[in-house]
Amino acid sequence: VQAAPQQVAEDKFVFDLPDYENINHVVVFMLGTIPFPEGMGGSVYFCYPDQSGMAVWQLLGFVTNEKPSAIFKISGLKSGKGSQHPFGAMNLPQTPTVAQIGISVELLENLAQQTPVASAAVSSVDSFTEFTQKMLDNFYNFASSFAVTQAQMTPNPSEAFIPANVVLKWYGN
Repeated sequence: VQAAPQQVAEDKFVFDLPDYENINHVVVFMLGTIPFPEGMGGSVYFCYPDQSGMAVWQLLGFVTNEKPSAIFKISGLKSGKGSQHPFGAMNLPQTPTVAQIGISVELLENLAQQTPVASAAVSSVDSFTEFTQKMLDNFYNFASSFAVTQAQMTPNPSEAFIPANVVLKWYGN
């Protein structure tokens, strides 16, 4: 967790990401101590050095007081093309093994008009549904491993038993 950004302009901040080649996802969240000014939010950018050492900036998305956190997938961005960004005029130091997350404080109207790089989005209905199904399959397999027949059951007033068909019916619904 990095809670101390480097302020590079009045409305721009950067966080260093050492060893970024081994990072797949980045979580950006507000601490809750200082909100954005009314009508403002923060564009979130990812910057990495290309083969020649030049900074490549890509828009990931944004955070606001109403949406104070976001998860971005950066693993597929490390070979993409840069996009327009507000950090261009700044001479930020780049080293081959350090990337940066940039936060630019902007008007909410401007945030809504920006188009983040498509591969930065993490959650999609298909992958979430697939995760949920695998998680429930795992739960059912785990719970079934403790199954006993009625003949094998010993009375124990402190334990509750749920029939397996109830769990299957719930999973089916």
